Amino acid sequence: MCWAMTSFLYFAPLNRNMDNSTKISKLEGKVQPYTWGGSQFIPALLQQQNPDNKPFAEYWMGAHDNAPAVVTGTDGQQQPLNALLAAHPALLGKKVQGEFGKLPYLFKVLDVKDMLSIQVHPEKQAAIADFAAENAKGVALNAPHRNYKDDNHKPELMYALSEFWLLHGFKTADQLKQVLEATPELRFLLPVFGEGNYAALYKTAMEMDQQAVNEHLQPLVDRILPLYEKGALKRAQEDFWAARAFNTFCEPGRIDRGIFSIYFFNVVNLHPGEAIFQDAGILHAYLEGQNMEIMANSDNVLRGGLTNKHVDVQELMKHVRFEPIVPTVITGVPGSSAGEEIFPTPAKDFELHRITLKAGGTTTITSTTVDIFFVYAGDVDASAGAETVRLQQGEALLAVAGTALTINTVKGTEVFVATVPA
Repeated sequence: MCWAMTSFLYFAPLNRNMDNSTKISKLEGKVQPYTWGGSQFIPALLQQQNPDNKPFAEYWMGAHDNAPAVVTGTDGQQQPLNALLAAHPALLGKKVQGEFGKLPYLFKVLDVKDMLSIQVHPEKQAAIADFAAENAKGVALNAPHRNYKDDNHKPELMYALSEFWLLHGFKTADQLKQVLEATPELRFLLPVFGEGNYAALYKTAMEMDQQAVNEHLQPLVDRILPLYEKGALKRAQEDFWAARAFNTFCEPGRIDRGIFSIYFFNVVNLHPGEAIFQDAGILHAYLEGQNMEIMANSDNVLRGGLTNKHVDVQELMKHVRFEPIVPTVITGVPGSSAGEEIFPTPAKDFELHRITLKAGGTTTITSTTVDIFFVYAGDVDASAGAETVRLQQGEALLAVAGTALTINTVKGTEVFVATVPA
């Protein structure tokens, strides 16, 4: 599939072959060409050409109205997943249909070449109220200063496909004081933080006059940038990411205040196979690497720096949890099916499973809702009753609630599954 085919201009009407009579169908996601994305990893994964080196930042597999995946019926006709589920909500199963009324998760592949913005996501009730408030003010959904794109929360889990680096929550008080003390240009913040006043510290950094931001951060940049440019800094050091952020985001006369936060937050390195959960209120930012990501079906993001996009400090501060976070690395626990492991979180909206089978292996999974299976490596023959779908690396399958899906592989396979906790 070429780049131009990631959008579809016409969809056939809903038809019998894509309603309750069909248990499994091929699913095609949508590429999001955000500028921070790499140009090689996702095209190679999807077995696509990208001769112009356009950014393939995210590959969305879900029913979000902004970029719904496309389902291919047994007759070859295509339709967007959100329209299919709106017409046939029973496909979700009674539990999910009753609790959510729609597919509650969004499933993605990410390739983070450049640092993403520092961000936080609202809790569910806050998202409902604030989305309605912006609607009442007449703020267009696509307005660049719009804060709330929908009325949902956005807890999220990411699974590292490569060495992955991110910022995740405030350091403990002792760690944060040590970093401020060890960074001469930031020692002025020690009295503000005291013994753990996270709100005062963050408020000071976020509401500081831009001239003061420049005055405090320019000496820091002048000191660390030469070290970064000659390769003397390591990724585990805050200075490494602060220097990279300066090169990426700062403009003449404006140093991005998000650089302060790099020193406030935990710098986390995940190894392939490890995961981490970002709950509402936890400030975070992806820095580098590739991952699988699953989240509540939302696009609500409030930004706190390392970005050229809209930053609304007042709205951001409403949702931040001003408390220390000790990062919890999540590893898979065995599932009930052969080759299956589960990555549990507190979220009710989603759950990530991973299936690994050796050459000639087989397993059976029963879907309790609309599940999405993404083949990360190898090959799959997926069967449900008389229906069989063959998948290669980079292809995805949708299975509706109640489907007993048998997976066979000739070469061996690694499959990620998006579902909802049973």
